Amino acid sequence: MTPSVPTASATPPDLGHPLVGFEHAELTYPDGTHALSDVNLTVREGEFVSVVGPSGCGKSTLLRLSSGLETITDGYMQCGADRIGYVFQDATLLPWRTVADNVALLGELDGVPKAERRRRIAAALETVGLNGFENHLPHMLSGGMRMRVSLARSLTLDPDLFLFDEPFAALDELTRERLGVELTELFAVKRFAGLFITHSVAEAAFLSTRVLVMSGRPGTIVDEIEIPFSFPRSPDLRFEPEFASIAGRISRSLREAHS
Repeated sequence: MTPSVPTASATPPDLGHPLVGFEHAELTYPDGTHALSDVNLTVREGEFVSVVGPSGCGKSTLLRLSSGLETITDGYMQCGADRIGYVFQDATLLPWRTVADNVALLGELDGVPKAERRRRIAAALETVGLNGFENHLPHMLSGGMRMRVSLARSLTLDPDLFLFDEPFAALDELTRERLGVELTELFAVKRFAGLFITHSVAEAAFLSTRVLVMSGRPGTIVDEIEIPFSFPRSPDLRFEPEFASIAGRISRSLREAHS
C-alpha cells in the first residue's frame, strides 16, 4: 500500500513552542541508501512523542538528526532546544567511575564548577531514586539501576529536549514497566519535550501524548495517534479498555503500513 502522511492536528493550548521540527525531510546516505522520505514531525514543549516502526525504518536516525549528529539531505529540519538529553539503549556508564562520578560527567565536560556539579548530582540522584548509591560502581547495580544512572546523568543538563533511543528494551518486563511509570512521573514535573523510540506498542501508548507510526525504509510517518490520558500514569492504566483500544489502533496501523 502507499502510505499517506497524516494531517497535523491542532496544537493544544498548554503546549509550548516547537523544539524540534522536520518538514518534508529526506535523508539519503552517500552509498545511495534512502533512509527517510518526506518526514513531517514537530515536537513541542510539554509533548512526549513516541515513534514506533519496523527495524531499520529510520527511527533512531530521527534522534541523531534531532541532536545534530546527522544532517538531512533535503527538506527542512530545525532544533530550537538549548539543552538536549540523550538516553541510549545501553546505559553507557564508565565502569571505573562511581555512580556520582558517572552522573557528573556531562557537567565536567561543560566546565560546570565543582560545587554546582555536586548540587546537580544530588538533585538528579534524588529524582531517580538513587540516594545512597553515590559510591557504587556500575557492576554493583541492576540493569534498571544503571538505566536510572544514565537518566540522572542527562538530568544534570536540565534538558528542554529529551531523546530516548529504546532505553528500556534490554530490561525485564517488570523493570521496564516500573521505569515507564517513573518516567511519566518525571515528565509530569519537568514537562520537557520528549522524543522516544520503541518497538513496543504498549510502551509507546503508556508513555506518550502522541504516537507516530513509521513505514519501512525509506521511513515516513504514516499515522499519528493522540493519547488522551493525564500524567503521571498508573500502571493499572494498561488494563483499561480505552488503553487497549488505542494500543490496538497503533498495532493495526503498523500492520497496514507494512502489508
